[in-house]
Amino acid sequence: MVEALAGDGYAVRAAVRRPPAVPFPAGVEVMQHRDLAHAINWLPLLKAVEIVVHLAGVETDDGRERSADYYDRIHRRATARLASAAARSGVRQFVYVSSIRAQNGPVADHALTERDADAPTDALGRSKLAAEAAVRSAGVPFTILRPVPIYGPGMKGGIARLFRAALSRWPLPAKDFLNRRSFLGIDNFVSALRFVLVAPAARGQTFVVADPGIPPALCDVILTLRQAQGRRRPLIMRVPKVYFEIALYMTLHGDEWRRLSGNLRVNPAKLLAAGWRPVYDTRAGLTMTVQKIEALARSVTPPVASPALDRPQPKLG
Repeated sequence: MVEALAGDGYAVRAAVRRPPAVPFPAGVEVMQHRDLAHAINWLPLLKAVEIVVHLAGVETDDGRERSADYYDRIHRRATARLASAAARSGVRQFVYVSSIRAQNGPVADHALTERDADAPTDALGRSKLAAEAAVRSAGVPFTILRPVPIYGPGMKGGIARLFRAALSRWPLPAKDFLNRRSFLGIDNFVSALRFVLVAPAARGQTFVVADPGIPPALCDVILTLRQAQGRRRPLIMRVPKVYFEIALYMTLHGDEWRRLSGNLRVNPAKLLAAGWRPVYDTRAGLTMTVQKIEALARSVTPPVASPALDRPQPKLG
């Protein structure tokens, strides 16, 4: 996002805990702050700032156990302090990047929209929802985005593990994975943020954000990823899920398997109606992501035989 905004001509100040592994573009002002678990004086960092895009947060798919209080400190309390400081500093727009988990648990029996009642099912989701409430009450003009899981070079966590499995050379018994889950390509995420920064219709609004259209079934996601590698034989087999569900449950840490094996469709019709124009649908986005990952892999010396998603990757911002 930093790279995209700098390329658009914005004067960007990036507030970070530590300098990024891949340096930001020339001209980006980098200011370091403490961990969000601690109180931070945001006013010096907000001097002369007109727009705040708050991206920072913590997820659960890194295997670490965290308390509800920890999520509350990182999400609600830190966001409340930042939004309050932004209001005092005269910031004219505050964009908070929340999560679809503020609205719903890992599965849903219908396509979610902003009209659905907020019903988070875990501490992370509840802390994100509380952070949204803090932004709304801070007195600063705001937009709230609730993205689904984001894929692209540099991705981590469960979605990176899904890519690794799909891009492996092993046959996968995945033809019976007919559930549909919405994902969001990094380019679509960036385009949504760019849009809300300039669209008057986005002020004071909350939007769910996902790739447009009906999401492909999970088996089609895996097939698309393998076809993007140019495989003539994608090696997707039909085997009843009962025979390997326990192994997947254990390999993917249980909760991850529950997320991947259920339906979670998200309809971004409200953001589209406001004027957002995404870059691609999920199939095209998955194909482009594989191409980017393989291009990055080829740029490494010595060459590698397959994408290494565990290796630090250059990020888009």
